[in-house]
This record gives sequence, structure tokens and C-alpha cells, in this order.
Amino acid sequence: MDKTTPLSRILYIEDDADIRTIADIALAHHGGMELMCCANGAEGLKAIDQFKPQLILLDVMMPNMDGPTVLAKIRQQPRHQQIPIVFITAKVQASELKYLTDLGALSVITKPFNPIELCEQLKQLWRSYVDD
Repeated sequence: MDKTTPLSRILYIEDDADIRTIADIALAHHGGMELMCCANGAEGLKAIDQFKPQLILLDVMMPNMDGPTVLAKIRQQPRHQQIPIVFITAKVQASELKYLTDLGALSVITKPFNPIELCEQLKQLWRSYVDD
């Protein structure tokens, strides 16, 4: 993965169609990002090789395969171990946020997120990841 280029390719794995639509408007239409949205973990795992995201935005609570399980499966593949992952969740307790970052997430964004600020939030996280 090339960490020298600005953030432009995001894979968003989210089971809620309305939230995917909001993210698409915020990131692709207003933010100019190349965004691929997937409705579940299995679809997202299949999309990684084809789409080659720079960053993955990952819902925590999804049916069949939750976000932590998807993260673990991504990290099992050496070619995907360096892709930064940002969890997105409605759970805002400090212990839950710590648990998610301890799993290896770059950060956690809480729902409901501000669509106007989402693109800049992700760009700032990308810059902090690149600078490390």
C-alpha cells in the first residue's frame, strides 16, 4: 500500500442501507472520494482485492459476521494487514471504544456521525496513519 498518496479510496462495510447512502453522499459526492459500499462482512472481504482500498470504514454490529470478526479475517491475510481500519458504531462507552482500538482499529467514529465532517475526519485519520 502506498502511504504517500492522499486518501481517495475507501471501502465501507455497513449493513444499514440508509447509512450507506448517507456515507456515499458525504464521501463520494461531496468529498470526491472513490467509495465502495458493501452490505455485509462477507461481501466486504471479497471486495478488498478487487477495490484495493486505502482505508476501510467498518460497522461494528452487523448480522452473521460482526465488525471485529471482519477485522480479524482481514488481518489474517498478509497483503491486507497494513490497511487502516476505522470502526463506526453506535456504542460509545469508553470500554467499548478501547476494546475496538485494542483489536487494531486506527480509530472509532460514533454514530450518528456528522456527514459534513466525515470526509475530513477520515482524511485526518489517514494523515495521522501515514505520519506514524
